[in-house]
Amino acid sequence: MSTDTAADATAPTPTEPVHVDGTAALDAAVDDHDVVLVDFYADWCGPCQMLEPVVETIAAETDAAVAKVDVDANQPLAAEYGVRGVPTLVLFSDGEQVEEIVGVQREDQLRSLVGQYTE
Repeated sequence: MSTDTAADATAPTPTEPVHVDGTAALDAAVDDHDVVLVDFYADWCGPCQMLEPVVETIAAETDAAVAKVDVDANQPLAAEYGVRGVPTLVLFSDGEQVEEIVGVQREDQLRSLVGQYTE
């Protein structure tokens, strides 16, 4: 009988944001990756649309996974994290929530924040 070590390995970091639907999907993303930036957004939100290319760049160019949560489709999940305004960004490192930021952020600010946990 062989042992499956793949279950113990961290999944490769996706190079684009991953849309998650529900608590189980978000928990899986946080469990699968060392650093996860979660973008709680709404399609109708102008600032969220301004932030979209920034989070796409963070996903493509850093070692953090980026998960996107549509607050309209996932109201219980947004409530679980205390999201009252969008965009809200929540950063997880090693399975624990370490940062929460509300509002649009510049790319250099997010890179710096993510870099504190990925380096």
